[in-house]
Amino acid sequence: MRIDTDTGLLEGARQVGSPNCDERPAGVPVSLLVIHNISLPPGEFGGHWIDALFTNTLDPAAHPYFRTIAAQRVSAHLLIRRDGEVVQYVPFHRRAWHAGRSCFRGRECCNDFSIGIELEGCDELPYEAVQYERLIALTRSLMACYPAIGPERIVGHSDIAPGRKSDPGPAFDWERYLGALRDGACTG
Repeated sequence: MRIDTDTGLLEGARQVGSPNCDERPAGVPVSLLVIHNISLPPGEFGGHWIDALFTNTLDPAAHPYFRTIAAQRVSAHLLIRRDGEVVQYVPFHRRAWHAGRSCFRGRECCNDFSIGIELEGCDELPYEAVQYERLIALTRSLMACYPAIGPERIVGHSDIAPGRKSDPGPAFDWERYLGALRDGACTG
Protein backbone atom coordinates (compact mmCIF):
# COMPACT_ATOMS: atom_id res chain seq x y z
CA MET A 1 0.00 0.00 0.00
CA ARG A 2 1.65 3.16 -1.21
CA ILE A 3 1.32 6.53 0.50
CA ASP A 4 1.86 9.68 -1.54
CA THR A 5 3.95 11.74 0.87
CA ASP A 6 3.15 14.98 -0.99
CA THR A 7 -0.63 14.64 -0.66
CA GLY A 8 -0.82 12.36 2.40
CA LEU A 9 -3.17 10.06 0.50
CA LEU A 10 -3.18 6.28 0.38
CA GLU A 11 -3.33 4.84 -3.11
CA GLY A 12 -6.26 2.51 -3.60
CA ALA A 13 -8.27 3.84 -0.68
CA ARG A 14 -11.75 5.21 -1.31
CA GLN A 15 -11.43 8.92 -0.57
CA VAL A 16 -14.20 10.60 1.45
CA GLY A 17 -13.02 14.00 2.61
CA SER A 18 -13.95 14.97 6.16
CA PRO A 19 -14.13 18.60 7.24
CA ASN A 20 -13.26 17.46 10.77
CA CYS A 21 -9.53 18.04 10.57
CA ASP A 22 -7.01 20.86 10.59
CA GLU A 23 -3.30 21.51 10.35
CA ARG A 24 -0.95 19.78 12.77
CA PRO A 25 1.14 22.10 14.96
CA ALA A 26 4.29 23.24 13.18
CA GLY A 27 7.32 21.05 13.78
CA VAL A 28 5.39 18.19 15.38
CA PRO A 29 6.22 14.90 13.64
CA VAL A 30 3.76 12.01 13.40
CA SER A 31 4.94 9.53 16.02
CA LEU A 32 1.92 7.52 17.23
CA LEU A 33 -0.62 5.15 15.68
CA VAL A 34 -3.99 4.80 17.42
CA ILE A 35 -6.31 1.86 16.71
CA HIS A 36 -10.04 2.42 17.21
CA ASN A 37 -13.28 0.63 16.45
CA ILE A 38 -16.61 1.96 15.25
CA SER A 39 -20.00 0.58 14.28
CA LEU A 40 -23.11 2.57 13.48
CA PRO A 41 -25.60 1.93 14.87
CA PRO A 42 -23.66 0.19 17.64
CA GLY A 43 -23.07 -3.47 16.84
CA GLU A 44 -24.28 -3.13 13.23
CA PHE A 45 -22.01 -3.21 10.21
CA GLY A 46 -22.24 -1.99 6.63
CA GLY A 47 -24.11 0.98 5.29
CA HIS A 48 -23.06 4.59 4.93
CA TRP A 49 -23.44 5.76 8.53
CA ILE A 50 -19.72 6.01 9.34
CA ASP A 51 -19.14 8.13 6.23
CA ALA A 52 -22.09 10.29 7.28
CA LEU A 53 -20.73 10.76 10.82
CA PHE A 54 -17.27 11.75 9.60
CA THR A 55 -18.73 14.18 7.01
CA ASN A 56 -21.26 15.80 9.38
CA THR A 57 -24.23 14.47 7.42
CA LEU A 58 -25.55 11.90 9.91
CA ASP A 59 -29.35 12.10 10.06
CA PRO A 60 -30.34 12.17 13.75
CA ALA A 61 -33.81 10.86 12.83
CA ALA A 62 -32.48 7.72 11.12
CA HIS A 63 -31.81 5.86 14.40
CA PRO A 64 -32.38 6.77 18.07
CA TYR A 65 -28.64 6.46 18.83
CA PHE A 66 -27.78 8.98 16.12
CA ARG A 67 -29.53 11.75 18.08
CA THR A 68 -26.80 11.42 20.71
CA ILE A 69 -23.87 11.72 18.28
CA ALA A 70 -25.06 13.66 15.21
CA ALA A 71 -23.66 16.98 16.47
CA GLN A 72 -20.17 15.55 17.15
CA ARG A 73 -17.39 16.71 14.87
CA VAL A 74 -15.06 13.73 14.61
CA SER A 75 -12.99 11.93 12.02
CA ALA A 76 -10.19 9.43 11.57
CA HIS A 77 -7.51 9.14 8.96
CA LEU A 78 -8.68 5.69 7.84
CA LEU A 79 -11.45 3.15 8.23
CA ILE A 80 -11.00 -0.54 7.49
CA ARG A 81 -14.43 -2.02 6.82
CA ARG A 82 -15.41 -5.62 7.62
CA ASP A 83 -14.90 -6.61 3.96
CA GLY A 84 -11.41 -5.07 3.87
CA GLU A 85 -12.32 -1.88 2.03
CA VAL A 86 -10.10 1.00 3.13
CA VAL A 87 -11.62 4.48 3.31
CA GLN A 88 -9.52 7.59 3.88
CA TYR A 89 -11.15 10.65 5.45
CA VAL A 90 -8.14 12.81 6.29
CA PRO A 91 -4.70 13.02 4.63
CA PHE A 92 -1.98 11.73 6.95
CA HIS A 93 -0.15 15.06 7.17
CA ARG A 94 -3.29 16.74 8.59
CA ARG A 95 -4.67 16.38 12.12
CA ALA A 96 -7.79 14.20 12.27
CA TRP A 97 -10.10 14.63 15.25
CA HIS A 98 -10.08 11.02 16.47
CA ALA A 99 -8.53 10.83 19.93
CA GLY A 100 -10.32 13.56 21.91
CA ARG A 101 -8.97 14.11 25.42
CA SER A 102 -5.96 11.85 25.40
CA CYS A 103 -2.48 11.34 26.80
CA PHE A 104 0.46 9.18 25.71
CA ARG A 105 3.47 8.91 28.04
CA GLY A 106 2.63 12.24 29.67
CA ARG A 107 2.03 14.04 26.39
CA GLU A 108 -1.53 15.30 25.93
CA CYS A 109 -3.50 16.11 22.77
CA CYS A 110 -2.59 12.93 20.89
CA ASN A 111 -4.35 14.19 17.74
CA ASP A 112 -1.39 16.55 17.28
CA PHE A 113 1.09 13.73 16.65
CA SER A 114 -0.93 10.63 15.78
CA ILE A 115 -2.68 8.82 12.97
CA GLY A 116 -6.04 7.24 13.77
CA ILE A 117 -7.27 4.05 12.13
CA GLU A 118 -10.84 2.87 12.74
CA LEU A 119 -11.76 -0.79 12.36
CA GLU A 120 -15.41 -1.41 11.58
CA GLY A 121 -16.28 -3.48 14.61
CA CYS A 122 -17.07 -3.42 18.29
CA ASP A 123 -15.34 -4.43 21.50
CA GLU A 124 -17.04 -7.84 21.80
CA LEU A 125 -17.01 -9.35 18.29
CA PRO A 126 -13.92 -10.75 16.55
CA TYR A 127 -12.51 -8.73 13.71
CA GLU A 128 -12.27 -10.23 10.22
CA ALA A 129 -9.05 -11.77 8.90
CA VAL A 130 -9.03 -9.32 5.99
CA GLN A 131 -9.15 -6.42 8.46
CA TYR A 132 -5.96 -7.68 10.13
CA GLU A 133 -4.34 -8.16 6.71
CA ARG A 134 -5.13 -4.58 5.68
CA LEU A 135 -4.16 -3.17 9.07
CA ILE A 136 -0.79 -4.95 8.99
CA ALA A 137 -0.04 -3.76 5.46
CA LEU A 138 -1.14 -0.21 6.28
CA THR A 139 0.92 -0.16 9.45
CA ARG A 140 4.02 -1.23 7.56
CA SER A 141 3.47 1.55 5.01
CA LEU A 142 2.90 4.13 7.74
CA MET A 143 6.01 3.01 9.64
CA ALA A 144 8.06 3.39 6.45
CA CYS A 145 6.74 6.94 5.89
CA TYR A 146 6.76 7.96 9.55
CA PRO A 147 9.79 6.24 11.13
CA ALA A 148 9.00 7.61 14.61
CA ILE A 149 6.11 5.11 14.70
CA GLY A 150 7.53 1.87 16.04
CA PRO A 151 5.71 -1.09 17.59
CA GLU A 152 6.01 0.55 21.02
CA ARG A 153 4.14 3.59 19.64
CA ILE A 154 1.08 1.68 18.43
CA VAL A 155 -1.78 1.86 20.91
CA GLY A 156 -5.49 1.41 21.31
CA HIS A 157 -7.81 4.32 21.96
CA SER A 158 -8.31 2.80 25.41
CA ASP A 159 -4.59 3.22 26.14
CA ILE A 160 -4.60 6.98 25.58
CA ALA A 161 -8.07 7.65 27.04
CA PRO A 162 -8.40 5.07 29.83
CA GLY A 163 -11.75 4.99 31.56
CA ARG A 164 -13.26 7.08 28.78
CA LYS A 165 -12.72 4.74 25.82
CA SER A 166 -12.55 0.94 25.53
CA ASP A 167 -11.71 0.41 21.85
CA PRO A 168 -10.49 -1.52 20.01
CA GLY A 169 -11.68 -3.76 22.85
CA PRO A 170 -10.91 -7.25 24.13
CA ALA A 171 -11.89 -8.83 20.80
CA PHE A 172 -8.91 -7.18 19.11
CA ASP A 173 -6.01 -9.65 18.85
CA TRP A 174 -2.95 -7.54 19.68
CA GLU A 175 -0.61 -10.54 19.55
CA ARG A 176 -1.78 -11.46 16.06
CA TYR A 177 -1.33 -7.87 14.86
CA LEU A 178 1.96 -6.96 16.55
CA GLY A 179 3.35 -10.46 16.07
CA ALA A 180 2.81 -10.20 12.32
CA LEU A 181 4.59 -6.83 12.31
CA ARG A 182 7.54 -8.35 14.21
CA ASP A 183 7.69 -11.52 12.15
CA GLY A 184 7.09 -9.95 8.75
CA ALA A 185 4.12 -12.24 8.19
CA CYS A 186 0.91 -10.91 6.69
CA THR A 187 -1.63 -12.74 8.82
CA GLY A 188 -2.46 -16.18 10.04
